[in-house]
Amino acid sequence: MSDDEYDPHATLTGEAVFWADEAADAVESRGGDDPLVIKGGISPSGVPHLGNMNEIMRGYYVAEVLRERGHEVRQLFTADDRDPLRGLPRKLADLDGDIVDLGDVNAGALGRNLGHPYTDIPDPFGCCDSYGAHFSNLIERSADRLGVDVETVSNTALYEDGELADVTRYLLANADEARDVLGKYQDKVDESYVPFNPICESCGKVTETVTAIDAEAGTVDYECTDMDAGDQTIEGCGHRGTSTLREGKLPWRFEWPAQWQVLGVDFEPFGKDHAEGSWPSGSDIAATILGIDPPTPMVYEWFTLDGEPFSSSAGNVVLVSDVLELVERDVLRYFFTKDPKRARDFSTERIDLLVDEFDRFERLYYGEVEDASEREIERAERIYPFVVGDVPEERPIRLPYTFAAVLGMTEDPALREEIARREGHIPADASEASIEAALERVERAREWAERTDNQYNYRIARREMPDVEVDEATATALDDLADFIESEDPDGETLQGEVYETAKRHDIDIGDFFTTGYRLFFDEEQGPKLGQFLADLDEAFVVKRLRREA
Repeated sequence: MSDDEYDPHATLTGEAVFWADEAADAVESRGGDDPLVIKGGISPSGVPHLGNMNEIMRGYYVAEVLRERGHEVRQLFTADDRDPLRGLPRKLADLDGDIVDLGDVNAGALGRNLGHPYTDIPDPFGCCDSYGAHFSNLIERSADRLGVDVETVSNTALYEDGELADVTRYLLANADEARDVLGKYQDKVDESYVPFNPICESCGKVTETVTAIDAEAGTVDYECTDMDAGDQTIEGCGHRGTSTLREGKLPWRFEWPAQWQVLGVDFEPFGKDHAEGSWPSGSDIAATILGIDPPTPMVYEWFTLDGEPFSSSAGNVVLVSDVLELVERDVLRYFFTKDPKRARDFSTERIDLLVDEFDRFERLYYGEVEDASEREIERAERIYPFVVGDVPEERPIRLPYTFAAVLGMTEDPALREEIARREGHIPADASEASIEAALERVERAREWAERTDNQYNYRIARREMPDVEVDEATATALDDLADFIESEDPDGETLQGEVYETAKRHDIDIGDFFTTGYRLFFDEEQGPKLGQFLADLDEAFVVKRLRREA
């Protein structure tokens, strides 16, 4: 096999407005009968974070393009749940997506099961059949929340049901050739290497030491030896026994191409770590030993979370369920339409920028952006229907995200709507359903403000006026500011400047004057940009509060 014959980076050139079109072109060029099979997969070792959803969402968009072209498509997701637990994660998540510390569950049961397959380890939450089933369930729920119908395939089931038996037997019958091919990619492969890891019948751990092969009978003899697991060693029990092909697993470098053969995979996206590691060996094993064409590959760059790598083991994660408390589903679906070849940071702190970007993207589709390039318009027209599914005849009402965060400072639904109408964000003829949908963003923006404790994380003290003592000069200044608002109806920038000028005219310390304003409206020592905020509130309330009347 030549070095560039199965180059995983060659699928996407960046010429198409939507990368999924290029990927679909490559799948069709490869050939293959319907139903075309698109696959992703991960080892369910811990919390399935947003970065893991690349496996599903990238495949989903390619599947949708192929369906648009008339193909029947199956989208599969393999849970590599016969992998052994090699270490204890710092964080776990229940089925609702709530993150918990390891100490909040039965961590001792996990510690006693290091080296065991995920599906042989009890669920630390006690709600699913196993540790592996728990996290596979979470992946399915995340896909469902994103509107993706994906078919989960358990590796454990593939082994136990015998579906991987034939390809495993073939690899063991050709163990010398398999060893030679893998040896081109891994230095640690020596003459004793056998492409099969039995599960010890005595202690239940996965072992890597095979002492004899009987491919025809479908058995291997083994010794349960120690396993290296990063910076620790998982001790084997020393038992010697015999395992069938259903009582163990292939090493990952062989298991991946075995999945391609058994499941008939036509397309698979994967992270750049696989592109530089297991893809070259896997595609070689598929072509050289198994005699099959590997699937069309597509490499995606990794996401980071607020500038740091995602890590289930380290607990640096955000789940789909977490994100959907902050943004609408379509905003998150839009995030995955971005170029897979570019690394991206998902910033919870600045999620308002993503929402603003989506809103502009949506306006582009509806022809409401004047300073747009032809490429931007073409991209929006192509991709937007894939993001939202059923395209509304009229553009949905979208409150600017930070404006919604300002509205979140009051719990009064009527006031929220009144302010949004006055600022021109809700049309006079809007339906009740569209208004209700638009105002849902307020709760999400409020959640964002609280979660990140940003400049919008304040509550208006509306029902009762805070007990604020002011001297005569400050009282006069507040009255003058109220008169200005009542007579001029200023915008936020003008009002912000007037707050400064009012303090100066009355020879009041500017910082103290702002603090008085924050105390009056929030009963806090600080708050958001005061002039802009007051301009967004209903004028009658602001004037009365400045005059200390209500």
